[in-house]
Formats: sequence, structure tokens, C-alpha cells
Amino acid sequence: MTRVILTYADYAALPDDGRRYEVHEGELWVMPAPNIRHQRVNLNLCDVLLHHVRSQRLGEIFVAPVDCILTDTTVVQPDIVFVDALHASRVTERAIEGAPTLVVEVLSPSTERTDRGRKLDLYARHGIRYYWIVDPDRRIIDAYALDAGAFRLAGRLTGDEPATLAPFDDLRLDPAALWA
Repeated sequence: MTRVILTYADYAALPDDGRRYEVHEGELWVMPAPNIRHQRVNLNLCDVLLHHVRSQRLGEIFVAPVDCILTDTTVVQPDIVFVDALHASRVTERAIEGAPTLVVEVLSPSTERTDRGRKLDLYARHGIRYYWIVDPDRRIIDAYALDAGAFRLAGRLTGDEPATLAPFDDLRLDPAALWA
């Protein structure tokens, strides 16, 4: 059986049926709607990052749904995306075209395996420099940095103590504000 490889054009032609779609190396993935806890944490984190990035003029923050076209056969919609000012040209009217600086995935029970496995590998292969996995249930953020083509754990926010995570070394993230 021949495998059909989907492209961005195929993805863009999908019906607007309320589902969230992604294309991972030509393969269509349907993403379920996030649960309420996911949404709360996502908005809290986005609020903190948006304020910091804007006040420091570091670049731009985007929140899903926003297409990140990594290649013609890989299109993703991370929960939060940061594009630093040096790569502002990657932000076009249709999408973020190329690797953003940071992608953030907030775990839901239905996405945890994909976010910790498939997307970890996918984002590394496409040169995304930083990847945060946010676990609302365990109240942990694992921050990964790209190193020689693979992600290594570069930092972790856990417990009640504020912490900094790359690429925002001057931003102290307060767990109380994130998990509220």
C-alpha cells in the first residue's frame, strides 16, 4: 500500500470543522480540544510570557491556533510559540514559516504521549531551539534546549519556588501565578 504524503496545500484545504489538525512529516494528525485545566494554565503562562516579551521587546508570542510551517510536509500548532526579534521575518500573514525560537506544549491526558515523544523528536529535527513541556497535573515545566540536534533537559520549574527557564533567563516564573 502506498502512503499518501500530505503537504501544506492539502492541510490548508481541510474543512473548517472545529477540529485541530497537524501534519507530521506528511501524516495527518487530529488533535482533540484541550480540557479546561489545560486552557487555564495555557492562558496564565501566555499572559506572563506575553507581558515579558513585549516589555523587553524580545520578539512575538503567539497562542494556538497558529500554524507553524516547519516544512511543506510538517505543520504544527503548538499551544504557545515565541519567535525572537532576530527571526521576525519568519512571521508572515499566513503562518510562522520556519522554526520558532520556543514552542510550548501544555499536556492534556490525550496529548501527553505525543508531546513527550513524537513532538520532542519532531521539534528537534526541525531545529527549534527551545521546547517546554508543561504538566498541569504534576505542576512541572520541563525546559529543553537543542544541543547537537537533540533536546537535553536544560531546566525545570517545580514546587513553589520561582525559577528561570531558557530562553528567558531574566524572567522569574512564579508557580503560584501559573497553576492558579
